[in-house]
Amino acid sequence: MEGKKKIALSRHALILGGLAVVLLVLIIVFFTGGTGEKVKRFIDANVPNPPESGGAEPASKTVTLFFLADDDDLLHKETRVITAGPTVADEAERALAELIRGSEKGFVSPLPPPTKVRQIFVANNGLATVDFSREIAEGFAYGSTSELAAVYAVVDTLVFNFPAVKRVVILVEGVEKETLGGHVDLTRAFLPDYSLVAK
Repeated sequence: MEGKKKIALSRHALILGGLAVVLLVLIIVFFTGGTGEKVKRFIDANVPNPPESGGAEPASKTVTLFFLADDDDLLHKETRVITAGPTVADEAERALAELIRGSEKGFVSPLPPPTKVRQIFVANNGLATVDFSREIAEGFAYGSTSELAAVYAVVDTLVFNFPAVKRVVILVEGVEKETLGGHVDLTRAFLPDYSLVAK
């Protein structure tokens, strides 16, 4: 009688062991076979991607600004990091704001400090229209050299850094002005002039 019990128990253990092996195989097949890919795709489709800028620093762009020096009449390059994008006009406005803010290396800003960039528009043909506040004309006594430097500091900064900009028109308070200080004709578009830049 005891022998029969042992045989019955052995059969039960064998059956349970066999079922456990089958179950284990089915689990392995499910997670590593073709249905596993469906599960993965389902999970991927329902978990939103984290935002690209989540907590990250905003993209930056290094620009070259053009300042005057005390000992010559040339423009001198100085690099500055600005926030990039979203448009060329936005970046150009930031670059000119840095030009007005002044040099970090002891050069002289050719634009009066109270000057503000009111707006920049860049057309598809490469013409950038820059509108400055009235301080660019009223807050500074320009000689012919300093006026030329002010104009070309703006023009060279924009064309040098932004390939979309080919020529620059300067406005004051939204209107065309003949000159800033009586020397340089502002009624035309300016091409860059790097001959004024120190080598």
